[in-house]
Amino acid sequence: MPIERALVSVHEKSGIVEFTRALARAGVEVVSTGGTARLLRESGVKVREVAEMTGWPEMLGGRVKTLHPKVHGGILFRRNRPEDGEETRKHGIAPVDLVVVNLYPFEATASRAGVSAEDLIENIDIGGPAMVRSAAKNFESVAVVTDPGDYAGLLDEFSERGDWSLETRFALARKAFAMTARYDSLIASELERLSVSDNTVILGERPELPAQLHLELSRHAALRYGENPHQKSALYIPSGLPPSGLAAAQQLQGKELSYNNLVDLDAAWSLVQELADPACAIVKHNNPCGTAEQKTLAEAYRQAFACDPVSAFGGVLAFNRTVDAETAGEVAKLFVECIVAPEYDSAARETLAGKKNLRLMQVGAVPRKMKPVWDLKRISGGVLVQEPDTLTIAESDLKVVTKRQPNREELRDLLFGWRVAKHVKSNAIVFARGSRTLGIGAGQMSRVDSVKIAVLKAQESLAGSAVASDAFFPFPDGVEEAARAGATAVIQPGGSVRDAEVIAAADRLGLAMVFTGARHFRH
Repeated sequence: MPIERALVSVHEKSGIVEFTRALARAGVEVVSTGGTARLLRESGVKVREVAEMTGWPEMLGGRVKTLHPKVHGGILFRRNRPEDGEETRKHGIAPVDLVVVNLYPFEATASRAGVSAEDLIENIDIGGPAMVRSAAKNFESVAVVTDPGDYAGLLDEFSERGDWSLETRFALARKAFAMTARYDSLIASELERLSVSDNTVILGERPELPAQLHLELSRHAALRYGENPHQKSALYIPSGLPPSGLAAAQQLQGKELSYNNLVDLDAAWSLVQELADPACAIVKHNNPCGTAEQKTLAEAYRQAFACDPVSAFGGVLAFNRTVDAETAGEVAKLFVECIVAPEYDSAARETLAGKKNLRLMQVGAVPRKMKPVWDLKRISGGVLVQEPDTLTIAESDLKVVTKRQPNREELRDLLFGWRVAKHVKSNAIVFARGSRTLGIGAGQMSRVDSVKIAVLKAQESLAGSAVASDAFFPFPDGVEEAARAGATAVIQPGGSVRDAEVIAAADRLGLAMVFTGARHFRH
């Protein structure tokens, strides 16, 4: 079908002049509104005002522009139905073959400091979504364009055939409905900030846990498989937003990623982001089996590997610095599934290229503060939602509860062990010395068993080590077991009804113990 008429009304005007100019040169009538019409006219594009087509002026301060039968009738009539054609001719409705619309910047307005309730409400687009939905519904006859990024490709196809294929129009319609769905969900979410008091609409803060949680996700990548090869899997990211964090990582080499690869990569990457000095984390089955923070990245890897060399085989590695040649040379000695780092220098890339199945992920520059997102976990019949655990503990937050104060080295290792324990499945126990893990006990049903496993896993003496527990010790036995292995200092949240007994045991054993007042369960 030839394209006779295009209705253009956009807030984001990048590329619109070039797009409409090409259409106009091909004989397409361009109909537009307000600021868009003014821009096109000033740029030399012949434009007909919507008001001229409808016979009605814009009304109510611009709230009513395109909400008219001559607009929606022109968009919605079905070209393959004679009765629709007869009815539109009877009422003088001209066909609209192309709708180019993007919407008021509601999301940007809602994020603006000092925004008012009136601003928020006035930036709810009504006419735009109505036209988009009308055109998308009638995609067999009408093309709808909502993304300026599509202009160039559409012009290429238009120049070849003077129209767009049904496949193209259907793809544009799907994209349009996804856009309006996200737009409506943003409005519904932001309106939870509004309340009414004394017959006045008041804009407040966003609720910590909204009454309705709207998730719009787009498939970003198909994965090799899920937790097991018989399960299909894909990575999804928030719709309308660029990928960020690990989801934005570039894969430099290696096989396709699986679900488990990404779960372990995220666990390792999240851990090294907690550490300021050059650090390495080795993760196996979503638990760290070695972590170290040292003066150089290569030494951090060597010390992390030394914690549990057996478990490190086939593991996932994360670094918080650019991987250099020395570090890559050390890593190349081990079979590793995946590595994630901000960057790799050329020598490191050359060394690791020899490991053809090794998946190499590059995240790039990492902002120190990323906007937190909800943690979601599915249960039968529902979804659990919580704030992410972003709590950090500084030395000034610690409360010494024993007779003996920890010395400077012990304090360093207590805080290091505490940061690692946050990323170990509970019940979690971490022995540390010299800013490196010596033994890790994870995921046991009793805390004393986690202590015993950490001791069992240790490859060297635990004498003079610090031990971190993600939650309180319910009995003295865990502390006694740690002391027997050689620990001299303990960090734990406190809060048990038997705290006094646990503290007394620490005093009897000559341990220094500090309370954090916060726990880090990770289920």
